[in-house]
Amino acid sequence: MIFGIIRSVIEKHDYVMDTYGDPRVKDWFLMSGPLPSLCICLTYVFIVKYLGPKLMENRKPFELNKLMIVYNALSVAFSCSIVYEAAICGWMTTYSFSCQPVDYSNDPLAVRMAEASWYYFFSKFIEFFDTFFFVLRKKNNQISTLHVIHHAIMPFSVWWGVKFVPGGHPTFFGWLNSMVHAIMYSYYLLAALGPKVQKYLWWKKYLTKLQIIQFVLIGIHSGQLFFIECEVPVAFAWVIAAHAVLFYVLFNRFYEETYSTDKSKTKGTVAMNVCMPNLHADDSNMQGRRTGTSEDITTSKLIGADKLRQRAKGEV
Repeated sequence: MIFGIIRSVIEKHDYVMDTYGDPRVKDWFLMSGPLPSLCICLTYVFIVKYLGPKLMENRKPFELNKLMIVYNALSVAFSCSIVYEAAICGWMTTYSFSCQPVDYSNDPLAVRMAEASWYYFFSKFIEFFDTFFFVLRKKNNQISTLHVIHHAIMPFSVWWGVKFVPGGHPTFFGWLNSMVHAIMYSYYLLAALGPKVQKYLWWKKYLTKLQIIQFVLIGIHSGQLFFIECEVPVAFAWVIAAHAVLFYVLFNRFYEETYSTDKSKTKGTVAMNVCMPNLHADDSNMQGRRTGTSEDITTSKLIGADKLRQRAKGEV
C-alpha cells in the first residue's frame, strides 16, 4: 500500500512537471524536479543552525576579510549581469509593465530571459555563503531565525517560477531584486575594505529604505493581475505578492527598530537581521581597536593603584 501511494505521488509529480513545466528548462541543472533544491535548502538550515556552530564551538573564528571582498565583488558583478540580461531581453525593450505574458518559444531573446531567470535562481544558492561566513567567523548572533528562513525559502520559491514561468510578468521580481542586490553587495564590498572606507557609508539606512521600496513596487506590479485580464498564471502573482508583503513587514520593522533609538538599534539588528548581513557595520577591526583601548585604560588604572599602595607603604 505504501509503495502504491509513493508510486502514485511520483506519477502525478511527473505528469505536472511534463504537462505544465517549460520544456526548455527541463534538462537544466536542478530543474528536473523540486526535490534536489528542497534538499539543498534543508541541508543549508542544518549546517548553519546546528552543524556549523557545533564544529566552530571550540575553534577560533576565521579571518575571512580578503575572501569576503572577493565574494562581494563577484556578487555585484553577477547581480549586474542578471539586471543587464533581463533589461535587454524585455524589461527595457519590448516588455509591458502592466501585463506581459510568458514567451515559451525558442526565440533567442525569450531563451535568454529564461536563462537569466535560472541564473537568478542559482544566485539564491550562492547567497548561502552570507550565512556560512557568519558561521566561520562565529557571528552566531547574526544568524537569526528570520535570516535563515529568508535564505532557505528563496531558492525553493524561485525554482517554481523558473520551472513554469521563466519569462514575462513574473520576472520583474528577479530583475528588480537583482538591482537592489547589486547595490547591497556594493555596500558590503566597501564595508569590508576597512575603517577608512566605512566612514563614508553613511547611506546604509537608505539601503534599507531601498529594500522596502522594492517590495512595494513588486507587490503593486504583481497585484495588477488581480484586476486585469492577462495570460499569466494568477497563482504566481499571489505567491510573489505574498512574498512582497511578508518581506515588506519584516524590513519595515527592521528599519523602525534599528534607526529609532540607540537602544532599539542593537535589539533590532540582532533580532530582525533578515538578509542584510553587515548592514549594521559589523567591523571586527574597529571592535578590536575599541577593546584594546578599554584594556589600556584598565591596565593604566591597575598600575596607578599599585604605585599608590607602594607610596603609602614608604610613608608608613
